[in-house]
Amino acid sequence: MDNAIIETSAYARAGLLGNPTDGYFGKTISVIVRNFGARIMLYPSPELHIEAQEQDVNKFRNIHHLIDSVNLTGYYGGSRLIKAAIKKFGEYCEQNSIKIVNKNFTVRYHSSIPRQVGLAGSSAIVTATMRALMKYYEVVIPKEILPSIVLSAEVDELGINAGLQDRVAQTYEGCVYMDFDKKHLQEKGHGIYEELEPSLLPNLYLAYKTDLSKVSGAVFNNVKARFEKGDAEVIQTISEIADLAEKGKSAIKNKDYDTLNTLINTNFDKRCKIMNISDSNMQLVETARKCGASAKFTGSGGSIIGIYKNDEVLNKLVIELKKINARVIKPYTV
Repeated sequence: MDNAIIETSAYARAGLLGNPTDGYFGKTISVIVRNFGARIMLYPSPELHIEAQEQDVNKFRNIHHLIDSVNLTGYYGGSRLIKAAIKKFGEYCEQNSIKIVNKNFTVRYHSSIPRQVGLAGSSAIVTATMRALMKYYEVVIPKEILPSIVLSAEVDELGINAGLQDRVAQTYEGCVYMDFDKKHLQEKGHGIYEELEPSLLPNLYLAYKTDLSKVSGAVFNNVKARFEKGDAEVIQTISEIADLAEKGKSAIKNKDYDTLNTLINTNFDKRCKIMNISDSNMQLVETARKCGASAKFTGSGGSIIGIYKNDEVLNKLVIELKKINARVIKPYTV
C-alpha cells in the first residue's frame, strides 16, 4: 500500500431544481454528470509536491495564447485548489485529534469539466483531492461533513463565492435532494441530504456553451445584498424556488415527468424575476424550449439542463443548439 498510486475522481454536477437557493437556506436537487470529471493521482515522494499542469504554468507562446488561456481557465489553475484542500484536510485532522503518519506525497490532477459554464469544476478538484488524502492517510471523514470542509477550502481559503450544493452532489453522487434548513445547518454544520434513485429520472439532456470567453463575463446581480436587507420580493421568490425542489422530489419518486418538466421551466422563470440574465444565456434557454424541451441553468449560467420527450426532440436540440455554439450531451448519473 505504501508505494501504491492512489487515483480518485469527482464528477461534474448539474442543478436539476432549486438553485440558486442553496446559498439562502433553501432546497435543491442535483445530479452528477459522469461525462466529465476531475481526476487526482497521489503517490509517495520524499517531499510534498503539487505537480503543475498546463494551466498552472506562466509560460505562453505569445500574447494571443495568454488571452486564450485566461479566457479558458481564468487567472488561476488548479494548484491553489489542491493547496487549499491539503490545508483544510490537515486542519480537520488536528481539530479532531486524528494523528496522521508523517509521510509526503506528490499529487497531480487532470480535469475534463468544461470551465466557466456552471458545472462545478473547482469543487470537483477539491473533492477528489480530499478523497485521495483520506485514502493515503487512512482517515474517514463522515459523508455529511465532507461537503462543508470542501466548501470551506474554497470560500474561507480562496474567497470563492459558493454554496454547499455542488460539494454535496459530488460527495454523494447519483441524484441528491438537499434541504439547507438554517437551524439544522447552524446546529449540525450540514444540511439534510436524501439520495434519490437515479433510475427514476426521465430523459435528461445537458447543453453548454463552447465559446467560453463569451460566457465568462459576469452579469451583475445584487440578490445576496437584497436578501440580507430583507427584500420581500427576493425572499418570496427564493422560497418559491426552494419549494420547487420539494415538489420535484415527489415527482421523481412518482415518475411524474410532466410535473417535473413544468417545475424545471418554472425554476428558470422565477430566477429571471430576481436575477439579470445575459443575452447569451437567455438564448440557450429559449432555443432549447423552442425545440420542445424544458430548460434551466445547471448552475450560475453557461449550461442548461432539462427533459426531452423523445429522440426527435433530442436531435432537434443537437442541431439548433449547435447553431449558437452549444454542445448537447446526455448526462450519465450512474
